[in-house]
Amino acid sequence: MTQSVSRNSEIARKIDHTLLKPTLTRAELEAHCREAAEWRFATVCIPPCWVSESATLLRGTDVGTITVVGFPLGYSHSATKAFEARRAIDEGASEIDLVVNLSRIKSAQWEEVESDIADTVRACAGIPVKVIIETAYLTGEEKVSAALAAERAGAAFVKTSTGFATGVPVSGATIEDIRLLRKTLAPTTRIKASGGIRDLAGALALIEAGADRLGTSSGVTLLKGLSAGGVY
Repeated sequence: MTQSVSRNSEIARKIDHTLLKPTLTRAELEAHCREAAEWRFATVCIPPCWVSESATLLRGTDVGTITVVGFPLGYSHSATKAFEARRAIDEGASEIDLVVNLSRIKSAQWEEVESDIADTVRACAGIPVKVIIETAYLTGEEKVSAALAAERAGAAFVKTSTGFATGVPVSGATIEDIRLLRKTLAPTTRIKASGGIRDLAGALALIEAGADRLGTSSGVTLLKGLSAGGVY
């Protein structure tokens, strides 16, 4: 029993308890934050408009509040992303998950990709930035180049997915992508696996492959060792 509790606690501290559905209500946010505090997840990941409320609800706990910037498409202007990130931090965000500009990646404009990320990293002034490269849309070569651009720009993490990619066979995290990122990045650059993480076995496999953090809406069910449906 002690080993089981210890393992669950260790895994819980790797989970960003995620709730990004467009119809999120205040009551659901409150329940989500209560769950996060009860299970002692690393953070909650919620939309920007709820950052202030989330930070207030979680005050006095060891659960952080993170939010998404440029979500979910990533092609807003760099200055807009930087402003969005700075405001979220001012309202209580402890980490920022930034969507990379996929249009620039697919155009192989790597200087622009790096500059876009660096603008938000500077605006965050030391607050960790996780760069979402949306692996589902990228070739292997693009994944490597995008990850390295994020690392050069000062990202604390490279993150696989928004969980909202469409028209692709797999929209979330895969073992292969985590292994590729871990092989590509410096040991000091961490990796967040997100999208489609719905059971304990899958979560453990991603951690074994090199993931430092897991983005999932199924954290409670995951820790109970059950499978869960739904997105993200």
